[in-house]
Amino acid sequence: MDGGYTYIMTNKYKTTLYIGMTNNLKRRVWEHRTHYDPLSFTAKYNLEYCVYYEYFEKIEEAISREKELKKWRREKKNALIAAKNPAWRDYWDDIKDWIY
Repeated sequence: MDGGYTYIMTNKYKTTLYIGMTNNLKRRVWEHRTHYDPLSFTAKYNLEYCVYYEYFEKIEEAISREKELKKWRREKKNALIAAKNPAWRDYWDDIKDWIY
């Protein structure tokens, strides 16, 4: 089985976080940004900014990491994001040009 990503989305004000996993980060972030599912948690809270992601060779590793991160306190999640992305920059401009 192919690899996967664990990622974190947030809103304009960085008040809410969403942690997810996918085998296609470009598609999944696009879905969040465009409110593809208007009833989803990310659409409800306007979580349109991808501020963190990790790649794993095996999808099972991405699933395990997602579960691990979801258990963390908010402060620890903030520190994880800030360690890789101090400005909490939206990675969409990088991801949107990826070819799958």
